Amino acid sequence: MNRKAPIIRNIFLKQSRRDKTREAQLTPHKAQAAVWGVSRKSIAVVWGSACIILLAVLLTACRMSVSLTGGTVDARAKTVAINTFPNNASLVNPSLSQTFTTALKEKIQGQTPLTIVNTNGDYEIEGEITDYTVNPVAIQGNDSPAMNRLTITVRVRFTNSFDENQNFDQSFSRYADYNSSLNLSSVEGTLVAEITDALTEDIFNKAFVNW
Repeated sequence: MNRKAPIIRNIFLKQSRRDKTREAQLTPHKAQAAVWGVSRKSIAVVWGSACIILLAVLLTACRMSVSLTGGTVDARAKTVAINTFPNNASLVNPSLSQTFTTALKEKIQGQTPLTIVNTNGDYEIEGEITDYTVNPVAIQGNDSPAMNRLTITVRVRFTNSFDENQNFDQSFSRYADYNSSLNLSSVEGTLVAEITDALTEDIFNKAFVNW
């Protein structure tokens, strides 16, 4: 009986040591698992917050205007209808109606994401050419050459289907001077291009920049 006691005691000691060793080996894995669990929760929280922020930004963007090169359009707007501007001036340039209307379309199409349509646009632009005149310019000094001035006036009606406060009915005038010794027909094309460019810039600014 006395011989068996030490043997049993040794067995218990060995088993105890094994259990402690196994526990020591398992502890790092438990710690790692705990850390991984916390990390997964943190990632989930961060991801959820990011989704909420992104959603808020998208919702805000839907209510904001789209930025342009020098202007803005309503984010809901997709189209603009631009009707041909008839030439109702007393002095008629046969090609001016088409030249001006095309220039206005190119101006808006080049500086906005809007699609040009014939009717029922989110924006509507129509009007007519009301004046096309040539008058002498007052001489400022004896050494100044005599100059003539070509002036073009257009009336524009603009309709914003999303904000009627932006609607307007307004006339725009621009001019260009040339030496009176020259025949108008020899410089008319250049002058019309210069004036048309200035007019379309004014109309664009009024419609989309609130200038």
